[in-house]
Amino acid sequence: MKPQFNFVSTSLKRFGTMAALGAVLTTAAACGTGTTPEATAPEGAEEGTEVAGALPGDGVTVTPAYGTLEELFQTEIVNMGLEQMGYEIGSAKELEYATMHVDIANGGIDYTAVHWEQLHQDFFEESGGEEAMLREGIIVADVLQGYLIDKATAEEYDITNLEQLQDPEIAALFDTDGDGRANLTGCNPGWGCELVIEHQLDEYGLRDTVQHDQGQYFALIADTITRYNQGEPILYYTWTPLWVSGVLAPGEEVEWLNVPYTSLPDAQGEVAEEDTTVDGKNLGFALDQIRVLANRDFAESNPAASAFFELVQIPIDDVSAQNQLIQDGEDSPADVRRHAEEWIAENQEQFDSWVAEAMEVGMQASN
Repeated sequence: MKPQFNFVSTSLKRFGTMAALGAVLTTAAACGTGTTPEATAPEGAEEGTEVAGALPGDGVTVTPAYGTLEELFQTEIVNMGLEQMGYEIGSAKELEYATMHVDIANGGIDYTAVHWEQLHQDFFEESGGEEAMLREGIIVADVLQGYLIDKATAEEYDITNLEQLQDPEIAALFDTDGDGRANLTGCNPGWGCELVIEHQLDEYGLRDTVQHDQGQYFALIADTITRYNQGEPILYYTWTPLWVSGVLAPGEEVEWLNVPYTSLPDAQGEVAEEDTTVDGKNLGFALDQIRVLANRDFAESNPAASAFFELVQIPIDDVSAQNQLIQDGEDSPADVRRHAEEWIAENQEQFDSWVAEAMEVGMQASN
């Protein structure tokens, strides 16, 4: 059963292009180069008064990056805010996260809207950290990760904790290739989550009874869902926001597993049990925040863009709702762009306020 995801507590509607920002755009001052658009004279100015009013992003091309198609949605929302401020958006790059962080630090990419503050800490530090990059705002708050099994098997065998898979008989319930070990649908190499899973398989004594299946996550999870639909036990890793938890709803079709205690790779720093516990369950992964990560030189040279990065926020349920549309077949970049336009139209007043505030920052910086 699929829950009905909504964009900001309303049903998903089809909209045309987003409304013009009008006066918001005509009050911007220049902080870049390029053609100066017409501007509106201040109230009370004499007729014929000319006002210089280049947009903050005029003459500046921005290169964004993201990791998977499911992350293009929030990237496009940010892109459209930058476009309203005059920035030209270059071709977005789809990259592995480690490469993405290096490219942002080196200036080949200007920003990403998919930096997980805790999970990607190692990538951040190894790529130059705060000297090279800025983490700005929280674009999606309180994102989850963890391990799940189907509810039927959880209830029949009273399985609530990942540690129970140390028992070969319990592990064998999830064996899909005949070697006696549980097959865990896991995380792609290079995403960061695979490092946590590999660490925990050793830490919790599961190496002999659990196999971490890696490859193309979305192909693997599709097979996992097929097995579930055939009535077979399943064991998998996932995260939110993502469409998977719309198809396999926690508490209905599947259950989150506890871990025996909190243990994460050293690169993530000190993490307490309370940091990995949600609704009374220790999921083993820290409750995380998705932030905009920008090249420091770009952010400091473009205060309007930097301010917008700080302001934009998208509810996690809205991202999951859009991801469900991708799963339902609306999976081209043009579809995702349209989804972003529809979200903006549903949230026009809020979006306009972010653009206006960011434009004001750009105006103040140029004076």
